[in-house]
Amino acid sequence: MTATPEDHALAARIATETGRILIDLRQRMEADGADASTLKDAGDLAAHRFIVETLATERPDDAVLSEEGTDGKERLTATRTWIVDPLDGTREYSEPPRIDWAVHIALVSDGVPIAGAVALPAESLTLSTDAAPTPPTSDGPTPRVIVSRTRRPPEAQRLARQLEAEYIEMGSAGAKAMAVVRGQADIYAHSGGQYEWDSCAPAAVAAAAGLHCSRLDGSALVYNNDDPYLPDLLICRPEWAERSLAILNN
Repeated sequence: MTATPEDHALAARIATETGRILIDLRQRMEADGADASTLKDAGDLAAHRFIVETLATERPDDAVLSEEGTDGKERLTATRTWIVDPLDGTREYSEPPRIDWAVHIALVSDGVPIAGAVALPAESLTLSTDAAPTPPTSDGPTPRVIVSRTRRPPEAQRLARQLEAEYIEMGSAGAKAMAVVRGQADIYAHSGGQYEWDSCAPAAVAAAAGLHCSRLDGSALVYNNDDPYLPDLLICRPEWAERSLAILNN
């Protein structure tokens, strides 16, 4: 099944509007002196509620899998399932004025993301399949590998070492994936600690932009599984895909 133009537009609109809600909430709670834990919880809840209520109105026949919701498994027999992360990067969100957090909205059919959007609300930017972005031309022979501020996966370290790459550090998974789409980085390789909602929308947007998206072993990213744990992925510029996969699987 393919997405309709309205599906692409809806993903982008929900991501953008959720981002606005989160920005307003963060500003108000910061002014009130809320601590990080309170801000995280409030952001997660407000974003989740808005997304599921909007989808219930706009797409009542579709299933939803949200990081913040209860998984009733109805999605496993649904033709279409929205996989969402209402607030990707809660830690970064709770540390104003950090900008490296995101909102993920994706639509999946037969295990494949068919529409998606990633909002970067603190930058007033939404990247989506509604108008797939074109990554800028790479500006050099040395790639840039993007990693977490707090953790450098062994696979990313191996890639950086063998490719003589430089590191770029950033927060949320969505922000890192979109950095590759935007030409701020060349390779995003992750292992461990992710679920489908962490990568579904970023993979949808990155694939629409012409980037390579796969598991670290080169196999396809498949979504809406019974167990939503999806621990690894590789999103990179196509010119680095073959060599990166060779290094990762040697």
